[in-house]
Amino acid sequence: MNPADYFAQSYQQARTLFLDAARRAGLAVHNHAHPLAGRDGEPLALDVARQGSADAKALLIVSSACHGVEGFCGSGVQNALLADADFQRRAREAGVAVLYLHALNPWGFSWWRRWTHENVDLNRNFQDFSYPSTLPLNPGYQALADDLVPATWPAPEADARLYAYLAEHGPAAMQQAVSSGQYSHPDGLFFGGHSATWSNRTLRTVLREEARRCTRLGWIDLHTALGPCGHGERICHARADDRAGLERARAWWGPEVTSLYDGGAVSPLLAGMMWHLAYDECPQAEYTGIALEYGTVPGEEVLMALRADQWLYRHPGADDDTRRAIKRRLRDAFYVDTDAWKARILEQALDAARQAIDGLSGTPN
Repeated sequence: MNPADYFAQSYQQARTLFLDAARRAGLAVHNHAHPLAGRDGEPLALDVARQGSADAKALLIVSSACHGVEGFCGSGVQNALLADADFQRRAREAGVAVLYLHALNPWGFSWWRRWTHENVDLNRNFQDFSYPSTLPLNPGYQALADDLVPATWPAPEADARLYAYLAEHGPAAMQQAVSSGQYSHPDGLFFGGHSATWSNRTLRTVLREEARRCTRLGWIDLHTALGPCGHGERICHARADDRAGLERARAWWGPEVTSLYDGGAVSPLLAGMMWHLAYDECPQAEYTGIALEYGTVPGEEVLMALRADQWLYRHPGADDDTRRAIKRRLRDAFYVDTDAWKARILEQALDAARQAIDGLSGTPN
C-alpha cells in the first residue's frame, strides 16, 4: 500500500481501517464503547487488539489519540504496523506480544478536539483527585487565562498581551504556563480535570486485563504538534527517579531520546501524565516507554488553533462558516495531510517499533 493509504480523513474511517487491518492480521478486537456518539452519529470506542499470547513475558503497547485529534497520525501508524508482516514476524520470533490501543480519546478524535468530552487533557488527568488541595497550582496560566481564551475571536488585544508575556518571561516560561496543565479553569486550555475521565478509567481497565502478566513492558504513545515538521522526537516517559528507565530508553531508541526533567525535550514538564499508569497498574513489570512526538506546524500556529477552538467550545452558537474554519484550522495544526509527511511518520514509527521489539527481547541495537 501507499503510505498515505493507512491514514484517514475522519475518526469513522480511521476506525474502519484499524478494524479491517486487525482482522487481516488475524487479531480479535475488544471494543470498549464510549457513552457518547461521534460527530457524524457514529459509535465511539477504545478498540484493543493483541498480537501474541496472553501470558507473554514481554509486551509492547502502541497507543493513539491520547489527544483526540492527534489520532489521525497515530491511527495511521497502527494500521501500518498491523499490515507489516516483517514487524509481526519479528515480534513473534522474539516472543513479544503487541497491544494496539486505538483511540484512547475517541470522542476528541471524532469531534476534532484535543480534549476529552469532559474538556480534559487526558495527559494531565492522572492525579489523586481525592485530595483536591494537593493538585498542582499554575499561577502562570491563571495570569494568562482570559487572554488565552478571550471573550471574542479574533482577539488582537489579547494576542498583544500574550506576546508581551512571552517577551518578558521567555519561550520556556510561556510554554510551561500555557501547556503544563492547570486545574483551576474547567473551560480553559490544558485542563487536567477534577475527577478521572472515561478515558482514564477505561485505560486502567485495559491495563489490568492485558498488562498484568508481563515482566517487561514497553510503550510507544503517538503524539503530534511539537517540534520540526515531520520529525519524531523520542521523549522518555519515565519517572524522575527512574534513571534506569531513561537509560533503557536510550539503549533501545538511541542516545537522542530526550527527558522531560532536564529541559531538553520539546515538551515542558507536565502534571498528571498518563504513563504513570505503567507504574501504578503494572508494578510487576520493568517498564520502558517513550512518546513519539511528531512536528506539524509552528508552535505559535498550534496555540492559535487551540485558542480558537476553545473559544468555539464556549460559543456553540457560532455561525457555520466560522465553525468550519476553526475546526479545519485545528485539525491542520495536528495533522499534516500530505503524502510526504505521512511517509516520514511511518518510516520513523516502524523503526521505533522494531527497536522496541529488540529491546524487549534483550537484543537492543
